[in-house]
Amino acid sequence: MRKKILWITETAAMLALLICLQWVGSQIPAPMVKQLVTGSCVNAVLAVTALLVGLSGGLLVAVVSPVLAYALGIAPQILTVPAIMVGNALYVVVLYLLSRKALWQRIIAWVLASVVKFAALYTIVVVLICGVFSEKLLAAGTLKAPMLKALPATFSWPQLVTALIGGALALLILPVLRKALHK
Repeated sequence: MRKKILWITETAAMLALLICLQWVGSQIPAPMVKQLVTGSCVNAVLAVTALLVGLSGGLLVAVVSPVLAYALGIAPQILTVPAIMVGNALYVVVLYLLSRKALWQRIIAWVLASVVKFAALYTIVVVLICGVFSEKLLAAGTLKAPMLKALPATFSWPQLVTALIGGALALLILPVLRKALHK
């Protein structure tokens, strides 16, 4: 029972932190800076949650965060929410499964998780939504032409950069958090 309460508390705290960081990030007026700051913070929270709370807590935060981002106006299009869920979940899973005690193993896990997240988001949003299905989505009115032009820039290299920055931040603060929480 104590473990379950601890898991709920830690997961809720990480989700609350994520909501706060997303809201603060949403207040940044410059779109690219907003994406870099918010995305990096989100990825840091995802990584810390996965490596501190565990896989189930990390996955919960990974799936809920895009919904919150959309509600706060950070996610640019409802069509991208499932893609972000998949990218976040893959980031958490790869990081969790490959992360080990040795620093070099954690670094490899962090880089691979970042690349996998980037590849998933790029494939789903840029290749499928903006490529393969773009004409059908435009014809149905589900996607507008300006968004079709903006999505590839948002879901290309910035996704890799923010995943790398967020993972690096997490690796830097995790030892301090573990020590403070006696984990």
